[in-house]
Amino acid sequence: MGKRAVISVVALAAVCIGVYTQMTIFVVPPMAATTDGMILVFPRLSKTEFLDSPDGICQREAGMVNGLCRRVTLGVVAGKARIVARLPYSETLYRMSAPAS
Repeated sequence: MGKRAVISVVALAAVCIGVYTQMTIFVVPPMAATTDGMILVFPRLSKTEFLDSPDGICQREAGMVNGLCRRVTLGVVAGKARIVARLPYSETLYRMSAPAS
């Protein structure tokens, strides 16, 4: 492997680590009469993880998931997050981000 290839691999690894430690992929599930679901990408907040959802935060912080906790969590995220991208909803990512039921 040449010197250029090594530098490229190291640079790519640094970018991946930076994204993993500094960004959140937040999966908002479809909810009755409010949204079809979406994915928000934003700089990480104090209570968010790399792949997260309102249900994941509710489970970690309150020990349970319910409609009120979901709405409060979404309100806090909407108020604090600087959204970088909005993407279509993914059921697969939601399942990975939500607590096992």
